[in-house]
Amino acid sequence: MSGPLVSETCPDPEEVSDLKSPLSSRFREPLTHARFQELFGGEKEPELPAEPCSPWLCRLWRRRACSCSGPGAWRVLQARLPPLRWLPHYRWRAWLLGDAVAGVTVGIVHVPQGMAFALLTSVPPVFGLYTSFFPVLIYSLLGTGRHLSTGTFAVLSLMTGSVVERLVPEPLAGNLSGIEKEQLEARRVGAAAAVAFGSGALMLAMFALQLGVLSTFLSEPVVKALTSGAAVHVLVSQLPSLLGLSLPRQIGCFSLFKTLAAVLMALAGSSPAELAISALSLALLVPVKELNVRFRDRLPTPIPGEVVMVFLASVLCFASSLNTRYNVQVVGLLPGGFPQPLFPRLDELPRILADSLPIALVTFAVSASLASIYADKHSYTIDPNQELLAHGVSNLVSSLFSCFPNSATLATTSLLVDAGGNTQKTDGGRRTWGSRLSGVQGDCFKATLAAQLAGLFSCIVVLSVLLWLGPFFYYLPKAVLACINISSMRQMFFQMQELPQLWHISRVDFAVWMVTWVAVVTLSVDLGLAVGVVVSMMTVVCRTQRVQCLALGLAEGTELYRPLRESCKLLQVPGLCILSYPSPLYFATRGQFRHILEWHLGLGCRSPKLGSLPDKGAGPIRVVVLDFSGITFVDAAGAREVVQLTGRCQDAGICLLLAQCNALVLETLTRAGLLDRMTPEQLFVSVQDAAAHALERLTTDPKICTVWV
Repeated sequence: MSGPLVSETCPDPEEVSDLKSPLSSRFREPLTHARFQELFGGEKEPELPAEPCSPWLCRLWRRRACSCSGPGAWRVLQARLPPLRWLPHYRWRAWLLGDAVAGVTVGIVHVPQGMAFALLTSVPPVFGLYTSFFPVLIYSLLGTGRHLSTGTFAVLSLMTGSVVERLVPEPLAGNLSGIEKEQLEARRVGAAAAVAFGSGALMLAMFALQLGVLSTFLSEPVVKALTSGAAVHVLVSQLPSLLGLSLPRQIGCFSLFKTLAAVLMALAGSSPAELAISALSLALLVPVKELNVRFRDRLPTPIPGEVVMVFLASVLCFASSLNTRYNVQVVGLLPGGFPQPLFPRLDELPRILADSLPIALVTFAVSASLASIYADKHSYTIDPNQELLAHGVSNLVSSLFSCFPNSATLATTSLLVDAGGNTQKTDGGRRTWGSRLSGVQGDCFKATLAAQLAGLFSCIVVLSVLLWLGPFFYYLPKAVLACINISSMRQMFFQMQELPQLWHISRVDFAVWMVTWVAVVTLSVDLGLAVGVVVSMMTVVCRTQRVQCLALGLAEGTELYRPLRESCKLLQVPGLCILSYPSPLYFATRGQFRHILEWHLGLGCRSPKLGSLPDKGAGPIRVVVLDFSGITFVDAAGAREVVQLTGRCQDAGICLLLAQCNALVLETLTRAGLLDRMTPEQLFVSVQDAAAHALERLTTDPKICTVWV
């Protein structure tokens, strides 16, 4: 029971009346919720005359048809095709060169990286080039992320490769003939395309249901732990290629440890030639990555280390005949042109829908979070639902051309911004790189890099490889592609550097990060994602279970009510208890809410574990004010709990007043029968008004005395 901590002599009734002057009794009467709505609620919108003769569906269709107009249709078209908004305002002379440089740079990186990630997907390297062309082209037309670069992504390739290996396993006998190997590759390509088709269809269904808000359920610790854990899987899965070992790919739970065990057992049979190629490749790629990061502000464009490594390794393998003399595995002939459009086999879709769901969620979560980061940085907004449409169509259409799942990528997005996010301008006769700023029609359109246009230049580079330059990659060792895979994981590994800062900010988020990372590494990527989401949601529920119900007092000389725990002089009146419950009131918190209120009001003998102890020497509570400003929603169980509390207060002779209920909470309480237990005059718009009304009820008691706490 909440009461005074210090007693003083009781003043005269006139002095007690003056004490409530900060509560505005000298300025206005206390406002109830009903009186406030009467004075400030505004007029209701006039209702349209009903049409009893027409069915409701016909009336809805007629209303939609009337609301459709030429400008409305143009706005819808602009929303679905974002280039129609930014293309008319594009400064061709000032920005085209920077976007062309960025697009060509990213396209050059897409070529080796696409072939490398195709190996993670367990398909031939050329299909990585297809995935670096069609999705980029489609996203350029539909995406809202101006700095986003799409294409092959290591995490998705790893997840898709596990599905492909499970659906189309390699025969245990081995030593396949050429025809059998082609048939196996064709089946695996079909399985990967079916996964892309399924994930694209799921994202389109999410777009139709306007479920872009689902991206908020994948918190930042979950996404970063997922990508960091997947980077460990990528590193371990590439060890056989680095060492020249022909080992079957391990799938399922604990696949990482199974792969490590298999590599250790077969380590004696590793190829010295491929081991040397891998060591030299990493010795070049890793320092170049570091140089690009450390000198990103001084370099006009990042150093294309992957392209240099591909060129040197191909020349070395061709000149030394490493593929014939030392049996070094090479990429081989890349077919020219485009594949024939094929619709995925429908009989495989039921088998892959369960695997397509986590891939679709990861695609959307990574792309939406990455787009939001750059949108906040450069002061523009993205549409999550439009991103669902863009990536859904991108995966669905590209699957018809034998592409595997794709999304926005961390490495190429940062490369895109570094390479062309700034355009050249003259500064005192010297060519420098400066940021572009532009205002368009009062909109906060700070003209940043148009990734959609840069993506077109990237597609041109990949297209040239598919049409003409494919034969030059014949002698490229696959070990180099494995090294490119590992070096591209640099950003994901370095996310672990944020853990000390995360521990300092929120230990709960740190625990979510660690649990998700351990689950991804030990189990698998998709199961780790499920564990991370469940743990993240559970932490939210647990936080609502550990809130403190605060007893409030009036700060001296003000109209502010503060918690009694704060070290300042607060005014408290015996017989009056003001409580604030800062948590949603639903089935999981109703018990805690009941126990805390019983404890403060003396209605029960149980005391909560949280909150300050009340003064047992205080008098009985006669009026209690509940501040509901912190209760964002109430379910049926919580509403019934409030109604029952109202009845118990009436039986105990306590007047219960509610303050600052939002409209949704008040509507739920009303439907639960609250107004059957109390009158509308007990609902107030603020704590000050409720406290002023309570003091008016208590001033008639000569035993009232004021206490300074």
